[in-house]
Amino acid sequence: MKPIPQITRYMTEVPHTIGAEQSLATARDFMEKHRIRHLPVLSGGELRGILSDRDIKMALGFEGVNPITTRVEDIALEDCYVVSPAAKLDEVVATMAERKIGSALILDRKNLVGIFTATDAMMAFAELLRTRLSS
Repeated sequence: MKPIPQITRYMTEVPHTIGAEQSLATARDFMEKHRIRHLPVLSGGELRGILSDRDIKMALGFEGVNPITTRVEDIALEDCYVVSPAAKLDEVVATMAERKIGSALILDRKNLVGIFTATDAMMAFAELLRTRLSS
C-alpha cells in the first residue's frame, strides 16, 4: 500500500494574497481577475485571516456596506483552517469536509507557503483515481 501524500504535493504554492487594509472592491476585482475564490489576508507579512468570494457577496448585501470604504480586515474570517506542510492529504480533506470549509492555509513557521482548496482536492482525487485505482 502506498503512503498517503503530504498536502504540499497538491497545494497551490505561493498563493495570491491581499493586505488587510485593502478595500472590498480591490479584493473583489483581484479575485475576479485571477479567477480565485479564496484570498489569504496579510498584515505586515503575517497571516490575519482569509476572505472568500462568498464573504464579499454577503457583506455587500448588507445595507451601508460600501465596497470602496470597507476594508478587507472588516469582514475577513480570522479563524481560518491552518495546517503544516507535513499534514497528510486525507486528514486535511476530512477536516475540510467535516467543517464544510473550502480551503486550508499551509503555514511553515508562520510563513504562508500554500493554499489547498476544494478545487485542489478535486485535482488530487482525480490523480489518485487515475494512478492508484485504475487497472
